[in-house]
Amino acid sequence: MSQKSLVAYFSCSGVTKKTAELLSDMAGADLFEIRPEVPYTKADLDWMDKKSRSTVEMNDPSYRPAIADKVEHMEQYDTVYVGFPIWWYVAPTIINTFLESYDFSGKTVIPFATSGGSGMGKTDAVLHALCPDSVNWKSGKMLNGYDRAQMEAWVKTLA
Repeated sequence: MSQKSLVAYFSCSGVTKKTAELLSDMAGADLFEIRPEVPYTKADLDWMDKKSRSTVEMNDPSYRPAIADKVEHMEQYDTVYVGFPIWWYVAPTIINTFLESYDFSGKTVIPFATSGGSGMGKTDAVLHALCPDSVNWKSGKMLNGYDRAQMEAWVKTLA
């Protein structure tokens, strides 16, 4: 039986989207964009504004933004790569919504991120706690600026 993979990603600026597309190509995986039901505006993403939507969401660990679409037939995937930009040293809360929306029992889950300057922080611990039944949780990887050769080499380490 062949293994089937999915790259699910959230991207506001397009950086994570480009990384997800390259990963999807290198891993031979399907691609799914995690889109918020209510799209983010530029003002929503102003992390300097304490009242901006992103700041309010990130300051409330229980907040779960609604997702516009569902992955069809999630059960068919053995491996799920989950990509996102780093916000406040963790994944955006929409990633929590995504992980809590599916049963990851028996799946390999591999988080990856992009960031303008911060590291992964406690992202792995926070996300892994949301889907503890995944059979194989891989440590998150920062993929800033990965080219085809680097991405291919990383994907090979996961096999």
